Amino acid sequence: MDEEQKSFAGWLNRYLKNIGELSHLLPLADNGDDLYEKIGDGILLCKLINFAVPGTIDDRALNTGEKVSLYKRNENLTLAITSAKSIGCHVVNMDAHTLGEGESHKHLVLGLLWQIISQFLFNQISLQHIPGLIVLLYPGETFEDLLKLSTEQLLIRWVNYQLDKAGVDRRVSNFSEDIKDSVVYTHLIHQIAPENAGVNKLALQKSDLTERAKETLQQADKINCNEWVTSYAIVHGVDKLNILFVANLFITYPALEVVEEVKVVVIDGETREEKMFRNWMNSLGVKPFVTYLYTDLQDGLILFQIFEFIQPGIVNRNEVTSEFSKMSAKKSLQILENCNYAIELGKKLNFVLVGIQGDDIKSGNKMLTLALVWQLMEKYTLSLLAKLSPDGSPIGDSEIIDWANQRLQDANKGISIKNFQDPALKSSLPVIDLIDAMVPGAIDYSVVIKSPGKFSDEAMKNAKYAITMARKIGALVYALPEDLIEGKAKMVMTIFASLMLRNSEIEK
Repeated sequence: MDEEQKSFAGWLNRYLKNIGELSHLLPLADNGDDLYEKIGDGILLCKLINFAVPGTIDDRALNTGEKVSLYKRNENLTLAITSAKSIGCHVVNMDAHTLGEGESHKHLVLGLLWQIISQFLFNQISLQHIPGLIVLLYPGETFEDLLKLSTEQLLIRWVNYQLDKAGVDRRVSNFSEDIKDSVVYTHLIHQIAPENAGVNKLALQKSDLTERAKETLQQADKINCNEWVTSYAIVHGVDKLNILFVANLFITYPALEVVEEVKVVVIDGETREEKMFRNWMNSLGVKPFVTYLYTDLQDGLILFQIFEFIQPGIVNRNEVTSEFSKMSAKKSLQILENCNYAIELGKKLNFVLVGIQGDDIKSGNKMLTLALVWQLMEKYTLSLLAKLSPDGSPIGDSEIIDWANQRLQDANKGISIKNFQDPALKSSLPVIDLIDAMVPGAIDYSVVIKSPGKFSDEAMKNAKYAITMARKIGALVYALPEDLIEGKAKMVMTIFASLMLRNSEIEK
């Protein structure tokens, strides 16, 4: 834990030092002992989230300054937590109070920091950013096989690829036990370093593992990659820090040559919708982590976890195969049976699945997989709302709209909506006014544009502010500003549903 604390503090000092609003918080102590105290006002966490995933938080909603009241500190911390969830972080047993007492919950704080920082690094490791990853394909594999690999699996392949190029017999299967003696790191750094960097393998001449690790880091320093790990972290195999160390090596010196005879297929970037669904699933804590929506859902196992979130007990485990045969034909049949069962469960929950079969999920059909996933998210959201009704009866669009209009009327906002396709929603003003009706005084109307043009920069500014303010008051919103200004009714519904759920919590 002390190693992670020290490494995170050093990284925050290096990369966030030029952010003016953090001048009273940075630099952190070299050992990171003051980290927990200095995240207490929420500003550092919010700025970190925006650094990792730019644009997540509208800075206009953030309470800044050297002395922030306890109430405004809690607002910032709530915003940090809901925003972290919106980008796919799994945040458990944590609220503003927990973070405000970070010293008593160090492992939770470090776990959250790890997830946010790793997103910054891991988001740079993809076919879109580094097409050379194509050379890591094994014989018989397709591009989608590469897309479904976790970042750690990709990095393991990359390390082993570089070791093979270097003519070294060693291979790794993890970043804990397999790197403790620094042998792999010594060969890896020497292989990827520019010829004029002066990197050598003198570390291998040292018998003491700590001294060897220190020498290895001196070589990493020559290529400006001496980040994340200390000799202690290497020798003791602190896996999280070693993964970040290798990720930084890869991003800085991928050393993947262009293979002329391989036809490079352009892989489209992840759409906003796909990313939003993936973030939603990961924030629920599904296992394994969803890296690529279509391939990672193909065996049905993540789908079953989500069905359980929606309606505990709905999945009959006797109908599920979780460990597949090593025989490809039998494995394929087991996966198809899982996917067929997932479709059956969807029908039990009254999903519209006309024309969707288990094989469509198994084969990764994008359109039909998205159709199923959207209904899962919608049902999950509405299942939370159903808890608000005395008899647990479903709450639908009309009830949500009625609730919103009543709250707006009670607060004399002079605005209402007919449905989730109402053109007025493209200005975001109904959402902004509803938030202020729920928490009077929450909205700073001096930054709100009263008559933004459609699809304009002004409309986007309002939308960003609305989404951020919804999260600031504690509503868990996965939708994006673009969903508001483009009038995407389904996603707009989730915003209002989240606000309705949050309103019930506020009124308790």
